[in-house]
Amino acid sequence: MKTVTLQDAWKGEADCLNCALRNTVLFSGLSETDFEKIHKPIDQFVLPAGSTLYHAHDNASFLYTIRSGVVKLTQYLADGNQRIVRLAFASDVIGLESLIEPQYKHDAVALRDVEVCRLPAPVVNQLSTENQLLHKELLNRWHLALNEADDWITQLSTGSARQRMANLLLKLAEKYGSDECELFTREDIGSMLSITTETASRTIAEFKRKGLIQKQGSLYKLNKEPLFEILSD
Repeated sequence: MKTVTLQDAWKGEADCLNCALRNTVLFSGLSETDFEKIHKPIDQFVLPAGSTLYHAHDNASFLYTIRSGVVKLTQYLADGNQRIVRLAFASDVIGLESLIEPQYKHDAVALRDVEVCRLPAPVVNQLSTENQLLHKELLNRWHLALNEADDWITQLSTGSARQRMANLLLKLAEKYGSDECELFTREDIGSMLSITTETASRTIAEFKRKGLIQKQGSLYKLNKEPLFEILSD
């Protein structure tokens, strides 16, 4: 898979036709004729963990498709604390609000090194009016984002700290497609679950002590059955 730096991305168009994620990303339904209508660059670049793709209230001019890595979408509360409202993984699209609103709603920050494609919103809007498959896929992405937001509210922001943590672990494992997942900083986990950093640390320590999770290299292996039992407590 070809990667380019942020500076090099400005020199030409990303190789969308040969993208390794072509069948799962936003433009999967486009034909070669559709691609010929794209005159503005679709920039492909890599950002290190901790980098910001865009800030809330920035001018919303682009959508971003995630090729690899993880991005957190955050909002800041009146007291200055952050609240992570969603995570975006490979093949996810963020910045969809750029299609209908002038400003972004969240800060988008790389939790891990990420490779992204930056799509000019006017290009996507134009193509969606001409291509029913793309229009349908955009509606599907809105639907997925809404479902994800509902899940964060109902699964990760309610219940005890143990239940929220169990839900997060199971959700991450589902994203990884296995019994393993990668955890983030305790501060980020606290922001995801609306609990304190100290509570996040204590809960993870408890899960380790009871054998619910086991560190294996950079990942944690989950003992799913007792985690599901916590959800019914």
